[in-house]
Amino acid sequence: MDLGIIGQAGGLFAVTNIDDILILALFFAQGAGHRGSTGRIVLGQYLGFAAILAVAVAAAFGATFLPESAIPYLGLLPLALGIKAAWQAWKSHRDRGEDKEEAQAKEGGPSPLEVAAVTFANGGDNIGVYVPVFATAGVGGMSVYAVVFLVLVAVWCFAGRYFATRPVVARALARWGHILLPLVLIAIGLLILIEGGAFGL
Repeated sequence: MDLGIIGQAGGLFAVTNIDDILILALFFAQGAGHRGSTGRIVLGQYLGFAAILAVAVAAAFGATFLPESAIPYLGLLPLALGIKAAWQAWKSHRDRGEDKEEAQAKEGGPSPLEVAAVTFANGGDNIGVYVPVFATAGVGGMSVYAVVFLVLVAVWCFAGRYFATRPVVARALARWGHILLPLVLIAIGLLILIEGGAFGL
């Protein structure tokens, strides 16, 4: 196996997914104390990234399941999830009379589909970077890229969970995470929409 391609794949993944660590840390903080939340977040991250890979590989072979003009509208996914998270945070703040632990037990952290939707939408621009690289790498090279990317998804999940469980970070996320998560998701959604020129923005 060519170590050069492995290094290139690692570098490409890191450069195009650096912002995912913050999002993952926020998701892990949201799921803290809920049984099975780590598994759901990791599953969601893999589902979202597998979808990005599938679209990029298909496009590299000439099939365009996702027209380029549609990519900016992926921003609607994190925007909608951010608004939903903000609404839930406002509702739990309003219903302060309810036992806090009871309210948290009801929430249970993010679902795999929510994590997958944010991962896929946030990685919409990655597809544009991956397609030419995959197209020139050939089937063998593309396979190496795919394997390295999928291994690094696990590393990213570990890093996100690591940051979310550091005492100082965990305290900050426990205190501000319910505000930060909606803000980050809404900001990502708006950024994708505006940078892509969706709705003539």
